[in-house]
Amino acid sequence: MLNDNYCPRIAGELSLSVSQVAAVARLVEEGATVPFIARYRKEATGSLDEVAVAAIRDRLEDLAELDKRREAMLASLDERGLLTPDLKAALDKALDKARLEDVYLPYRPKRRTRASMARDKGLEPLAQALMAQQGRDPKALARPFVAAAKGVPDVDAALAGARDILAEAMAEDPRLRATVRDLFVRRGRFLSRVAKGKEEAGATFRDWFAWDEPLRSIPGHRALAMFRGEAEGFLCLSLRPPEEEVLELAKRAFLRGHGPVAEKSDVHEVALALADGCKRLLAPSLESELRSEVKVRADSEAIRVFAANLRGLLMAPPLGQKRVLALDPGFRTGAKLTVLDAQGALLHHATIYPTTSASQREAAGAVVKELCARFKVETIAIGNGTAGRETEAFVRELGLGLPVVLVNEAGASIYSASESARREFPDLDLTVRGSVSIGRRLMDPLAELVKLDPKSIGVGQYQHDVDQGGLRKSLDDVVMSCVNAVGVDVNTASQELLTFVSGLGPALAKNVVAHRDENGPFRTRDALRKVKRLGPKAYEQAAGFLRVRGDEPLDQSAVHPERYPLVKRMARDAKCSVAQLLADAEARARVRLADYVEGDSLSGGIGLPTLTDIMAELEKPGRDPRAGFSAFAFAEGVKRIEDLTLGLELPGIVTNVTRFGAFVDIGVHRDGMVHVSQLADRFVADPTEVVSVGREVLVRVVEVDLKRGRIALSMRGINASPKPA
Repeated sequence: MLNDNYCPRIAGELSLSVSQVAAVARLVEEGATVPFIARYRKEATGSLDEVAVAAIRDRLEDLAELDKRREAMLASLDERGLLTPDLKAALDKALDKARLEDVYLPYRPKRRTRASMARDKGLEPLAQALMAQQGRDPKALARPFVAAAKGVPDVDAALAGARDILAEAMAEDPRLRATVRDLFVRRGRFLSRVAKGKEEAGATFRDWFAWDEPLRSIPGHRALAMFRGEAEGFLCLSLRPPEEEVLELAKRAFLRGHGPVAEKSDVHEVALALADGCKRLLAPSLESELRSEVKVRADSEAIRVFAANLRGLLMAPPLGQKRVLALDPGFRTGAKLTVLDAQGALLHHATIYPTTSASQREAAGAVVKELCARFKVETIAIGNGTAGRETEAFVRELGLGLPVVLVNEAGASIYSASESARREFPDLDLTVRGSVSIGRRLMDPLAELVKLDPKSIGVGQYQHDVDQGGLRKSLDDVVMSCVNAVGVDVNTASQELLTFVSGLGPALAKNVVAHRDENGPFRTRDALRKVKRLGPKAYEQAAGFLRVRGDEPLDQSAVHPERYPLVKRMARDAKCSVAQLLADAEARARVRLADYVEGDSLSGGIGLPTLTDIMAELEKPGRDPRAGFSAFAFAEGVKRIEDLTLGLELPGIVTNVTRFGAFVDIGVHRDGMVHVSQLADRFVADPTEVVSVGREVLVRVVEVDLKRGRIALSMRGINASPKPA
């Protein structure tokens, strides 16, 4: 159930109107997906895009989790008889997790602590007497509490136990924790040191053997690198503010009076307890909390970068429906060759050896020429892994007059062993399946890459170190966004591709394919209603993103079936058929959009944003938002890292973007690194401002480290306009 208090708060945080947030909240609660809301409910949301809709959805989930935690606390306190009206009010007023946990901390069930053991010995009244700070002799106060039978043999033991109680109470005080937490954020420093004796084994992390940086400015990628070094046992990390300032804040909060503290007064005992509590309890507790916050922030940054890279890869320009000869190269084992028809179906497969002996090379050439002629091949795809450049040179030397394209084969081996590949090609060798995947990636990167776990594609930054649940959610959002932005042909799409269509998911996608196999191609969108378990809600969410080439012209467009009556009315008013409205610009020009605005946004009416989208679809039904395909070629004669020379300018393709720069494939089997400072002739705060995965760029070699296999590149001073991916 939606909490009415969420919407105003989220609206303020995201600078949106309450009505926009409330509309998204209502739609999400009803089961609507982000792509559906952004595309087909613009009047209700004020034309919020997917980013804004997803942000509202995620914040709703965060606040619901916070409320769930609050309810658990209240239930626990009530069960233990500790809940008071004031405590309940304090918990209800806590608007973030840190504040909520601070309020609950003194009442949270704990393991045995020094303070709890002191309470069991009956020392709580002594602690309270000391805390009163009335200038009395602490030893005189402590004498009545000496009891050997209770484990309090003398006055010093009694005072030590009382100080333990005070130290814990002060360390758990919500106001002091909030004040010191703010000091941590403002003045805290992130320190890294090499673990003793790990200098040689941890050489990979030597940049952080003696690192000192303000907490508030540490970038996520650097924090993740140091966290990994710590996890592997090579680094020792700490996060502390100036200890003197922490203690001073504690004294201001708890010590009464000013000036020097007499050593033989109860005030002195409180001061000792403060010092102990700050060093032993408060600082380590907040350090652990803030380390977690740094990790969460770094994870969020890394996940955002990964998601942006994945989007660039998925939305790469497709070759389209052309007959392709695909090669998965190899030296000793040869190149696995497959021929695919224009729909990606396997027609032929073989193994050739173009990089071994002259006779085998000649035989391989004859095979390629014969297959290209027999199957009327239109393009040749070659995997960019081992022997990729050598195989490319071999194919180009054949003079076939066909485009030859190197294809990023990252993750192809994982696909080859997947359930999807086994289901489609149960009798084929894994390497043959990999060749099929390479060819299909060229034809339609999106349709093929959705079959893979995105983490196996290799476009992330510390993807195995970040929160896996958050990563999976973000990447699934990206895949769903891309799939629905492009649209899916329901009669040719794989089960994996259909899974990411709004409203479907794995079970319904499987049912769609089963219905298609049993009954033949769908003739209309409306026929989808006959699919097992595909009810009205799923149909509403999915229909607009599914394309059907059949009896209804609008089924090939992104116009939602709920708007078909409107389009038919437009056609009648323009005195033509729907098909003519789609084909004739003059007929569309006779349509006056203002005539079709009706109702209000909250009651499901239609306004100019949706009407404008409809007219755009009528002009170009089912248009693909991806850029047009153009073949890319690496520099000739540069195939190995040894071929590189300083100052050499080369074409390349961006394969990964991180917060510290971009990796570029220049065709030497090892990506070069363009540091963020070398991306442009101006300051670049975020590399994604300049480059994206799949973008073609021109780079200059500035450093080559043969021993470590590292290549440093620059894009500064190169007057080339990178082609957008």
